[in-house]
Amino acid sequence: MIQTLGLRTAAVALVAAVASFGSPSAMAWEPTRTVEFIVPAGTGGGADQMARTIQGIITKHSLMKQSMVVVNKAGGAGGEGFLDIKNSKGNPNKLIITLSNLFTTPLATGIPFSWKDMTPVAMLALDEFVLWVNADSPYKTVGDFVKAMKAAPPGQFKMGGTGSKQEDQIITVAIEKATGTKMTYIPYKGGGEVAVQLVGKHVDATVNNPIEAVAQWRAGKLRPLCVFDSKLLAGKDKIAGEMSWSDIPTCKSQGLDIEYLMLRGVFMPPGVPKDAVEYYVELFKKVRATPEWAQLMADGAFNQSFMSGADYAKWVEGEEKRHRDLMKEAGFLATN
Repeated sequence: MIQTLGLRTAAVALVAAVASFGSPSAMAWEPTRTVEFIVPAGTGGGADQMARTIQGIITKHSLMKQSMVVVNKAGGAGGEGFLDIKNSKGNPNKLIITLSNLFTTPLATGIPFSWKDMTPVAMLALDEFVLWVNADSPYKTVGDFVKAMKAAPPGQFKMGGTGSKQEDQIITVAIEKATGTKMTYIPYKGGGEVAVQLVGKHVDATVNNPIEAVAQWRAGKLRPLCVFDSKLLAGKDKIAGEMSWSDIPTCKSQGLDIEYLMLRGVFMPPGVPKDAVEYYVELFKKVRATPEWAQLMADGAFNQSFMSGADYAKWVEGEEKRHRDLMKEAGFLATN
């Protein structure tokens, strides 16, 4: 009798243990402390705005038990932020949002860093680039702008952009090569500052992301000339006067055959648990399902592509090669 009772008790205990391990609350990984969301760029730019929108969405909708704090680490063209993640091996409470300096910074500076030193989590979207001029300028089309550049002394036209030897300057060099002109490139800390400088007429043009200049466009201070994509932007809602994002012509259709889109994605430190990565993939899926995210995507005319896992890693690998080619063509590689 005693033996039978012991076996029965053991069986009950085993069933309870299996049930416990099989339950979502016991199995699911969650952050154990505040999650640090690093932005390898200055405040006000596209990456910063997206990170802070995500932070707000997570807080508003209680999508995570722990809090999230956004930290800007723009030093060394974002190298400060990337090296922080690289050196935080195994820490699942750190994330970084990326832009093209994921590729351009190590290629231009030679810092000991590669995207392979981090763990890919998810592509949240692809960001567009637009050629912007001040609304008071006489340039209504790309043709007007190029004609004026060609008539001016080399270097007279000033192009404002985020950082040096990064995406904005890569596009600037591509414009110079396509038009046979020479501009003076002026680097700033972030896209927000770049837009302010154009409004103040301290530069003649920028290639800011839509989200970085939409407020100034809506206020009638800036004018978009073309978008560096193969197709028109999707947004149909009126932004400035009677114009919507979809009314901006492609640069190619205006005779400027240049295309460039930029990653807005998330990585973690190396050596983090697989279930932690899966947790954040699911978290960002929830973020993307909110009305606040939809509003951000509309305001910034984003390409809403999403990837995770092996597909995301493969895409990033291809982009690294593309940027190496672009940087080499522009003469920006650290070995040059």
